[in-house]
Amino acid sequence: MNRNHPDVQRRTAPDGCLVLSLDIERVLGVSARQSVGASFRFSPEAPWIVSVELLVEGGPCVRWRIGRDLLQQGLHSMSGLGDVQMWPSSLEDRATSWLQLCSGDMAALFELPVPPLAEWLERTYELVPAERELAGVDWDVATAGLLSARRAQCD
Repeated sequence: MNRNHPDVQRRTAPDGCLVLSLDIERVLGVSARQSVGASFRFSPEAPWIVSVELLVEGGPCVRWRIGRDLLQQGLHSMSGLGDVQMWPSSLEDRATSWLQLCSGDMAALFELPVPPLAEWLERTYELVPAERELAGVDWDVATAGLLSARRAQCD
């Protein structure tokens, strides 16, 4: 699976989550880039989101939760609004997508390799198909949890 991407690691964690680790680049300027380690984590327990941990060597680890569908759509077309946006690059020599993350007045732009991310996302959809994300929800338990939380707020 890692045919042309030796810097890509795919694994299933002991908790059943699918994990994709790869090196991406943060775009700092026209000719300045910074290597960033990215770990994408998918849990069948919360199938609508992907947790993404970004780690710059010697820096802090930053975690974002991004919609799985936003990532999938961003491989092919503009996706997302506000703080998280993704779109395919127009570079003919590389299959990449741009991921922009904003928080307050800060923004970061990352270039992601499409092939390993697309293969990994395909695997997440094999585990939990699109539009079946809520099929495993126990609505009685979820409703009881919401009602007890509301009662606690009112007390």
